[in-house]
Parts: sequence; structure tokens; C-alpha cells
Amino acid sequence: MTVLRFFATAPKGVPPILAEELRQLGAEALKEGPAGVAFEGPLALGYRACLWSRTASRVLLHLAEFPAATPEALYAGVQAIDWSEHLAAAGTLLVDFSAQRSQITHSHYGALKVKDAIVDQFRDRCGERPSIAKEQPDLRVHVHVDRDQASLSLDLAGDSLHRRGYRESAVVAPLKQNLAAALLLRTGWPEIAAGGGAFIDPMCGSGTLLIEAAMIAADIAPGLNRDYFALLRWRRHDAAAWGVLREEALARRDAGREHAPPLFGFDADVKAVRAARENVEAAGLNALVRVERRDMADLHAPTSVIPGLVMVNPPYGERLGHGSEQQASLAALYRGIGSQLMAQFAGWQAAVFTGNPPLGKYLGIKARRTHVFYNGAIECRLLRFSLTSEWFEKTVEERAVLAAQKPLSEGAAMFANRLRKNLKAMSRWVNREGIGCYRLYDADMPEYAVAVDLYQSDAQWAHVQEYAPPASVDPEKAKQRIREIITALPQVLSIPRERIVLKRRERQRGAAQYTKKAQTGEFLQVIEGPCRFLVNLRDYLDTGLFLDHRLTRGLLGEWARARRCLNLFCYTATASVHMALGGAALTTSVDMSATYLDWARRNFELNGMDLEGNALVQSDCLQWLDERQAGGERYDLIFLDPPTFSNSKRMQDTLDIQRDHVELIRLTANLLAAGGLLVFSTNRQKFKLDAEAMPELMFEDITRSTIPKDFEHNPHIHRCYRVTRR
Repeated sequence: MTVLRFFATAPKGVPPILAEELRQLGAEALKEGPAGVAFEGPLALGYRACLWSRTASRVLLHLAEFPAATPEALYAGVQAIDWSEHLAAAGTLLVDFSAQRSQITHSHYGALKVKDAIVDQFRDRCGERPSIAKEQPDLRVHVHVDRDQASLSLDLAGDSLHRRGYRESAVVAPLKQNLAAALLLRTGWPEIAAGGGAFIDPMCGSGTLLIEAAMIAADIAPGLNRDYFALLRWRRHDAAAWGVLREEALARRDAGREHAPPLFGFDADVKAVRAARENVEAAGLNALVRVERRDMADLHAPTSVIPGLVMVNPPYGERLGHGSEQQASLAALYRGIGSQLMAQFAGWQAAVFTGNPPLGKYLGIKARRTHVFYNGAIECRLLRFSLTSEWFEKTVEERAVLAAQKPLSEGAAMFANRLRKNLKAMSRWVNREGIGCYRLYDADMPEYAVAVDLYQSDAQWAHVQEYAPPASVDPEKAKQRIREIITALPQVLSIPRERIVLKRRERQRGAAQYTKKAQTGEFLQVIEGPCRFLVNLRDYLDTGLFLDHRLTRGLLGEWARARRCLNLFCYTATASVHMALGGAALTTSVDMSATYLDWARRNFELNGMDLEGNALVQSDCLQWLDERQAGGERYDLIFLDPPTFSNSKRMQDTLDIQRDHVELIRLTANLLAAGGLLVFSTNRQKFKLDAEAMPELMFEDITRSTIPKDFEHNPHIHRCYRVTRR
């Protein structure tokens, strides 16, 4: 795999968000700067950034560097590149040039020298030259000179990535789409949407914020609607790689639309409403987004939706201090916005984006966070609020008391009663055993099909996983039950809504199980027995700690003393930490995910251990096992807890634990030292062990002793075996 260098540009203030976005896309060696982010990876990564980055303006592929102290040196450096590898002689070309701390001070002149060097090479070699195209060129070349050193790159998109291909109509001064997306990412909209929270833009204009919010919620690649990418005309274009990325994006769009929350746009201007509707239709989002004419004074939260995010980009006007009638009008407008938000949106998150920060004081709400962005040359503020009406400015404990005073619907009350019953039944066990993280509820009532896990950090959090309802269940009924659950939980648990995280759990295919659901980077520290672990409740489907294996990890810690220990498919290496703290001679933890291994490293460090004697190995576990069959490495204690299904280069298609467990267990058992112990576990429902196919091994079913009290109602949550050689 050839590692290439890229640079993604972004508006001022956006690069920190872009860096995290690129990291999620798989970029490495990231280096953030004021104008963008440098990163490295294969060509497909550059393609993925063009298709999926919501905040980048351009993605530049680095081609060459050379001295350019004079126009002649610049010309010679450009001519040293074989341009026939990138562009046909009859193709079209566009050059961008910039310079700082350079003897070439005129950007237009610099661009002409670069253009001349390219076209002269073609003319000299084949008697034909490319033409210049200011719109949609076949090749767009970017040259930047700093301290007389030139860096030459190709613009893979060819045009700014903020042009998504859906803006049919516009109103005065619309936001650029990538700035709008950056604002939404900064407000935490992806995690709110993942929890089913609705979105409202009460002054939607032509619908930019609304459409970008819908595309994020529905997992739609921002470049999917574009009909032009320069990379498609580049002579080194990898059509197969691009085709795979497009197919993946189409599949994710189709799946994402099924789970997007409601989105609403309002505006008092009839022309703005018309423009927004046209743009929503052009983006293919009519089924997800509703746009209506409505004055701010008539704004209220729609009924029967889960509170989410209300975001507004009101007019800026001129800077305050001129005593104009316009300023008085704008001050009144901001007062009205603040009043409506506090009066009508209790329990929602809110954000106001303004290019006139002094106007923010007229909102009458204290912003909990403020972020600086630039809309072109205008310095702006993103003001973020937690709207709590009468809860406003109250402590978490005061809010919980107020929440307990609100009447519940019949369904919510029924669910709340079951939660209280479970809390009472578990409280003595939790206190006696010092359990900090446990399952409180697991679809005890079929109509409320969720799992509720409690995580005790500095404060208590609830992690709620909705089991995807069958097709026979009315979707509106399912949504209503989720609303009842979210209403009941704060009252029963005495925690604010902000500490309740809602996800939908359904069978994951391919790499979906490893895909981030949000991008908060928010980790909580929890305690399990002698260990401390980091959990992340929002960003991934799983939290970093499998609660049903609490007892299994404890047993491994007891059995690990003075033993050489191996943890395959280690995830965040929580079992390895137990073994290391239990006195293991050494631990080796293997997983194919760099993200999870970095998480594992942090878990070790949190427990005061470095990686000396605690090896973390990034590898496909099946390939790693194969490579060690002939070697001399042996282990006294091995924990094998593979996924039920997983992609693997070693298997023809996927790892299926029911189909493949015999081979997997045999390969693993071959690494056992004399007298060694293998602990094999699987979460496969209805798993059947084929012990007869492995007569050289002895199996002891220890499942019952590894099922914790909070999972006793589901004895099939996992199967667990002690395995030794005969």
C-alpha cells in the first residue's frame, strides 16, 4: 500500500473539527494548522475524504516539492513533472497559486508561470496543449510557495467541497455548507440524532443547516449528490476504489434514512420557505424534512418528538454601537428568540450562530459553551445552551427533583414502576459487591424493548439500547414507547436527561460494528473490582466494557498469577488488565483495531501499568494464530472471546463462530503450554459446542458461574468453557 500525503483545507476555526473527522475516516500522521489539516494514507483515503468530509473545502494530493526562489526556478520545477501521467494533451486545466515570504509576490503571475510550464511541456512533446477551464477542469493544480520552497498538489475534488450539488435556490448570504456542517458537529448533533432527538431550525432561510443536519442524521455522504469530481478525469484515477466507496455510501444512505429523527424548518419569509423546499427536494430529503412558514413568535416544539436540538442563524446586521433603528430591531429579534427558546423548548439543546456577538446578550440566556468561527472574514460566535425552562440555572440535583414532580403518561408510569422494582431488588447486591456498572433492565416488558445499563463515574449515567423493533410493530408506536422510556428514566434514577444516552441496537454487518456513531471523544472513568476502566457511552455501539463478562474477567484475574497470558480479540483489553493486576507474568493482547488498542493502552495506564510486559498487538487474530503455529510461543492462560461474526482476511468471507469454532479453538489450544488453560466464550445465541470434533481437548461448561446476577434472567447471554488438553 502506497502511503500518500494530503492536505485538506477548511474555513478558519474549522480545522480542529476537520482533524477529528479525518481521524474517523482512517487518516494517519495528522497535523493541524490554521488553514487545514495535513494527513497521510492510501489514495482511497483521499477519495473517502472527498466523498465523506463534511467540513473540508478541498482535498489536495501532494505531488512534488522543489526550490522556487525565482519565476524561472518555479517554471523549471513544474516542468520536471511528467504531466502526461496526469492530464491528456486535449484536456482542460486550472491553476491556483499562493505565496508567502516569497520573492514571487503576485499570485496571478505565479499561476501563469505554472500554467506555462505545463502547457509548454505538452506543446513541445506532442504539438498540442491543454486549454484553460475556469469551471470543472479535468485537472486542477495548486501551488503554494513559502520561503522560496514550492509545494505542488492536485485538487482531487476540482471545486470546493462545500458545493454539495443540492442548492437550487438561495437567499441573502446563505451559510456555506461545510461551515454549517462544522457548526452541527460542534453542537453534538450526531449524538443527539443517534438518540432519536429531533432538529428544528426556526429561521431556516434556504435550508442549509436543515439539510446538513438531515444528511448527518441519515448517514448520507455529503459528496454523494455532486456530479463533478476532478479525480474522475485524472489519468491516474482508480475507478475500482472509487466505485467501492460510492456503493458503500449508497448502502449507508439507504440504511440511514430508515433511522433518521424528525427534522423541521420554519421561516417567516415565503420566498425562503420556497427556496428551502426546493433545496430539500434537490437533496432527496423530502421524506425526512418538513419545511413550513411560521413566525418566530408562533414557534413551539412539535408534539410527539424526542427533545433534540434547535439551532438558529439569525441576521447579523451591522456591529452594535451605531444607534441605528436596525440595531434596535435586531435586539428585539434576539430577545424574542431567547424568550421562545426558554418558553417552548424545555429539555432541548439549543445553539445560536451570530456574526454580531454583542447581540447575544439580548437572548437572556447564559451560554454554557461559546465557540469562535469565521463566516468568510466575519468573526462569529456559536453560542450553545441547555434549555431547561424552570430548570434553567438549577443544579443537577434540583433538576432531578423537578423532573420527579412532573406527571407521567400511563405507559411511562408502567415502565417507571418496573425500573423501581428492579432497583429495589438489586440495591443490596450492588452495595454489597461494590458494583459500579450493571444492567438494570433488559426488555423485561416486551413492549418496552430496551436494555438499560447504569454506569457510575463521578456521576451516574444511563446507557439505553433500543432493540430494533420487528416489522410488525407500528413505527409510530415504537417511537412513542421510546419517548415514554426517556421521560421515565430521569424521574426514577434522579439524573438529568443529559446523562441518558440512547442508541438503537441491531445486527451489525461488515465494518458497521466498528463505526463511530458520534464523535464526542467523551470518556468516563469507572471501577470494576480492583480495576479502573475508561468507557465511552456515545461514540460507539458498545461502550468499551462488556458487562455480562464481569465475573469472567474476575476469574481470569484469579487464575493469572505468575502465568503467561494471552487475550485474543481483546477489544479494549479489560480482561488483560484484570490478569495483569492479578499477577500475570506477562500479558499479550491481540486485536485488529488500532482504536481499541489505543483505548487498551489508556486502560493499562489508568491502572498504573505501562506496556512493558503487557504487549498490545494490532493484527487479524486468525492470521496471527496461523503465523504462530510453528513458533515456540506458548501461554499458560488464554482468553478467547471472538465476535459472533467478523470480517477476516483468513476466511473466505466472514468468521462465523458456530461454523468456525472448531478450527479457531484448535489453533488457539496449540499455543497452550503444558498444563495450560484456555477460556473460550461466545455470545452467539443457541451456540452448540462440537466437542466431539476435538477429542484431544477437554471442555468444562462454566457458563452458570460466569453469568452475573444482573444477567440471570437471560442465561443465554453468553456461553463459557474451560478448555484443557487431555
